[in-house]
Amino acid sequence: MANNPYYQGPISDHFDGTRFFNPHQAATDRSPIELLRWRLLGTRARWEPETPVASAAEPEAPVDGLSVTMVGHASVLIQVAGKNLLVDPVWSERASPFSFLGPKRANRPGIAFEDLPSIDGVLVTHNHYDHLDAVTLTRLAAAHSPRFITPLGTDTVIARAARGCVTEVGDWGDSFTFGESVTVTLHPAHHWSARGIGDRRMALWCGFVIQTPVGVIYVAGDTAYGDGGIFRQVSRQFGHPVVALLPIGAYEPRWFMRHQHTNPDEAVRIMLDCGAQQGLGVHWGTFQLTDEPRFAPVTELEEACARHGVAGASFHAMRPGDVWRRGTDVT
Repeated sequence: MANNPYYQGPISDHFDGTRFFNPHQAATDRSPIELLRWRLLGTRARWEPETPVASAAEPEAPVDGLSVTMVGHASVLIQVAGKNLLVDPVWSERASPFSFLGPKRANRPGIAFEDLPSIDGVLVTHNHYDHLDAVTLTRLAAAHSPRFITPLGTDTVIARAARGCVTEVGDWGDSFTFGESVTVTLHPAHHWSARGIGDRRMALWCGFVIQTPVGVIYVAGDTAYGDGGIFRQVSRQFGHPVVALLPIGAYEPRWFMRHQHTNPDEAVRIMLDCGAQQGLGVHWGTFQLTDEPRFAPVTELEEACARHGVAGASFHAMRPGDVWRRGTDVT
């Protein structure tokens, strides 16, 4: 087997000694011919130029209840029980290893970097460039000195690419505490990882379950639906989330994407499977990664909610600067 530059550890039910995998799920790997077929024969929609954020949010600090603020794409600020957590922060103009090439932002961040409250923790789900941005992580380390929580192997990526990050690493099921009242647990996702051509699936990927006095927060991360088991596991193990942050974009064409990204209908199914009271749609509208039109996820989410009998207000597609709040009383 080839050497793994990011992680060396024992074989497990999702690690074969060199590469991680999604147990009992369809393979995520795509051949060069399949990639070429998509790029040459796909029907990639043209996204309109940048639409400025109407009003960037200025988060309060601290928050005793629960507040979720959309930065853009999968970047979200979670404020709960006096702690400030960032998920997959990207403030750079491109989701790319290059500053001059690759997917470019279609909207400005919903929070200006300078307006961030003091950040306690940064949760990085996996090492794709639209989720792990070394420039942003370096800025956060210098400005806030937060703890960085990552899945296996992703700590090595961060150590090599970003300066000053104090990284803590875990496997699926491992937990980290912030103070006495907030616990973050790494949860399985059906996805993959890579920073280059030869390192596919050599670092782990995950979602996060955050247990707080206000209730459970579920961050699915990038994921396919698969057999749905990992989403039902959330409610069995942790209880029904008060809110679930679920990916609704980057899903077309389905023949290429369905084993790595959910579409809006599958996102609604995840919400129902885990029993979340509120769904918040992320991973759409900022970086054009796939073929669907920019606002198709919003329309398709509304249609999916109607099909599944979910009230539209119960699953909201978050736009940069949007804020969702919950008080301290749990019902």
